[in-house]
Amino acid sequence: MQQPGPDGGARTVSYRAAGVVLLVAHLLFVGWYVLRPLDVPWVSAPNTTPFATVRADLALGFPGAVRPLAAGLGLFAPLGVLLPLVGGRVEVSAFASLCRTTLASGVLAMLLEIAQTGVPGQRVDIDSVVLALVGTATAHLLVVPAVRRRARNRHGAPSGAFRPLRPEEENPSYSPGSPGESSQGPTPRIPRVGTAP
Repeated sequence: MQQPGPDGGARTVSYRAAGVVLLVAHLLFVGWYVLRPLDVPWVSAPNTTPFATVRADLALGFPGAVRPLAAGLGLFAPLGVLLPLVGGRVEVSAFASLCRTTLASGVLAMLLEIAQTGVPGQRVDIDSVVLALVGTATAHLLVVPAVRRRARNRHGAPSGAFRPLRPEEENPSYSPGSPGESSQGPTPRIPRVGTAP
């Protein structure tokens, strides 16, 4: 996350660089996990009905449903934290950040599902995209707002979108030398240069 302050630029670069490294490593793992060929005796038909696979997993009961659902939720969950970290912004709308992060995760999950059509042993499942969206959104909501709030409080940045207007923003005709305002010195003057005949 971006850290305001005298060394905020260096911290921003280091955090974003770490985020990029972790994001690339995670995406490589996800690509390998989703697109690796599987040696299986048979593959079930593709699922294009939302929540059909989730319902089938839940029908297995507590022990049997945990592994597939946790794998589906957890595979893309780190993107909910890594994508905002790469963005490096502290002062951003929480809702906009959630929407951008979830949308990016959903697009990536959909592209990987399409790519699975040519991989032996893998099957296309729309519920993988649904679980990716839920996992990303959950991780984002659990981690990112708290980290941004802590970063703002630590470095004295305003905690919300509201900030008091500066006098020149509130009144466009404001000048520092106006009566009732403390002057910061005379306004600099640029000498006129005559034009050649």
